[in-house]
Amino acid sequence: MKKTKLLPLSYLGSVQLFAHVVNADRVLIEQCANYQRKTYANRCSIIGANGPLSLAVPVVNIKNEKTLIKDTLISYDTNWQKQHWRSIVSAYNSSPFFEYYADDFEPFYTKKYKYLVDFNQGLFQTMLDELELQLEVELSTEFMPDEETGFFDLRRVIHPKVSPEEDPDYQTLPYRQVFSEKYPFVPNLSVVDLLFSKGPETYDILKDSIRT
Repeated sequence: MKKTKLLPLSYLGSVQLFAHVVNADRVLIEQCANYQRKTYANRCSIIGANGPLSLAVPVVNIKNEKTLIKDTLISYDTNWQKQHWRSIVSAYNSSPFFEYYADDFEPFYTKKYKYLVDFNQGLFQTMLDELELQLEVELSTEFMPDEETGFFDLRRVIHPKVSPEEDPDYQTLPYRQVFSEKYPFVPNLSVVDLLFSKGPETYDILKDSIRT
């Protein structure tokens, strides 16, 4: 059943997250909570020649001071953009659909964004474009406690420390990954793993990953 879904801000969101996106009428992205480390807000996972790899966007940390997600600044003390793009190319340049989509993602690794939310949402919209998905997407304007949202709240469900198997509405649908001859299937990577592997089939796989 489609409805408004409240989602955590995510960097190159997971397959689980985009399965919920595809099966929503409207999406609200959390940006008014306090920024927390070790969430999907600044990290994603892909699979490379040496196995699963975590990519993390560094942020500006202010000691002993809480920062809202929407105010979180990206740090450029290291050339993480070059490192991330190099890792993505190395992982997927032999995948069936990487060349078809790569040019749409590469600009995010040359342009410098000030705020994490703007960088992530730019990538989020790019993914919606690849899926040819027309969807109402908004950023939250105030923080809503769990019990008061009135929405289909997935902020605690979609989290690196929570297995997607704990999501009663989601089911993992395996697909052929780029290093499938070397490694067993790795579930719930960044949605780009699915996109570069399956191309136009991505939408249908995401659609079918939510139990009706």
